[in-house]
Amino acid sequence: MHTAAHSLSIVEKANTLKTLAQDILQQAKALGASEVETSLQITAGFDVKIRLGEVDTVSFNRDQEVAIEVYYGKRKGAASSSDLSPESIAAAVKMACEIAQVTQEDPYSGLADAEDMATHYPDLDLYHHWDLDVPQAILLATACEDYARAYDKKITNSEGASLASHDAFSVYANSHGFIGAYPSSHHGLSCGVIAQQGQEMQRDYWYTNACDAQKLQNGKEVGELAAQRTLEKLGSRRMSTGEVPVIFAAEVASSLLSNFIAAISGGNLYRHASFLCDHLNKKIFPKFVHIYEAPHIPGALGSSPFDADGLATSAKDFITEGILRSYVLSTYSARRLHLKSTGNAGGVHNLMIDTSPLGLTELFKEMGRGLYVTDLMGQGVNLITGDYSRGVAGFWIEHGEIQFPIHEVTIAGNLREMFASLVAIGNDIDKRGNILTGSIWLDKMMVAGE
Repeated sequence: MHTAAHSLSIVEKANTLKTLAQDILQQAKALGASEVETSLQITAGFDVKIRLGEVDTVSFNRDQEVAIEVYYGKRKGAASSSDLSPESIAAAVKMACEIAQVTQEDPYSGLADAEDMATHYPDLDLYHHWDLDVPQAILLATACEDYARAYDKKITNSEGASLASHDAFSVYANSHGFIGAYPSSHHGLSCGVIAQQGQEMQRDYWYTNACDAQKLQNGKEVGELAAQRTLEKLGSRRMSTGEVPVIFAAEVASSLLSNFIAAISGGNLYRHASFLCDHLNKKIFPKFVHIYEAPHIPGALGSSPFDADGLATSAKDFITEGILRSYVLSTYSARRLHLKSTGNAGGVHNLMIDTSPLGLTELFKEMGRGLYVTDLMGQGVNLITGDYSRGVAGFWIEHGEIQFPIHEVTIAGNLREMFASLVAIGNDIDKRGNILTGSIWLDKMMVAGE
């Protein structure tokens, strides 16, 4: 089956979805709602998975969803449906209206103010259809796995290679007259393999993803990186307990910034479920740290022209000179905190942190001795207290160089102290997600090993 059709149908759906959104607004208003908002999305594409040179699965998907929120004064009702037929839409609108009429009033509920709606927004170049059919996708995924399996005799098994290609079209509209819509695409290739040495077995993987397939790493790079990363883990050992410097590899360093964003997000703040409550304009990081949002980078995975409330997204600083300058607020959480929305309903878009000129090998040399973390396990982060404890794997660094792989260790600390002890950010930025950071070096953490 050739998949060019799913490109055309996604684009053709644009006017249909916009019309549907306006119908929903009118139906809810006719039923007495004072305010209405709706979001609709249709996604089409396919996934191919190969394992040991054989096709494991091929799945096509064509998903559609509508979410409707209505307000009767300060009472809110919500309903959703994956069926976009007129009958299902009408039933969902009716259900949302009925729910709203029996819920309690919430003084903070309602649409964002009309004057705050995005009046214009940029085309962010997020849509790049990949004219690829399934037989071609199978060939690409198979070649990727072949490169990984052929890399070294110690690669004895495979978890497979997967290729995915999806197009989407999204619409958000509300009764202030705002209607925003844009197409997007997401393509990815991944591979995971298993290496064996004696009785020891290790696994690892690598992946690449982008809005534009032209920006993906090729199958040879993905396969060989998966193999290299797996082989490097062979010979893993425990390490002794102690307090040592820690460098988080770029691909896991993003989780530290994710913890930071969660701690300054409105929902956690108004519930008093964050160790950073009442920290606006206070120092959290060392003076050189600059963390900011850049939502309008063309073609970037985290880019978005408007937030989930219909407000224009904008570049903003969260940390300058180590000081917290802004929370992450939706309209609702801002009202709860008696503040103004930061245009972050639905989260942040392309979170960035300024890096040092140092690459990873230079960071190792500067650190001299310590732990390099490449894998995180478990969810031991308490945002209320900031307490942090995760299982990790990685490498021991001595004399500024990797000595051996380590596993079965736990690192522990407190995010407040960890943020304050940040030494440097490497220039090895991982661009595969919504958080773009290099490796992060922390002055010291407790490591529990043998």
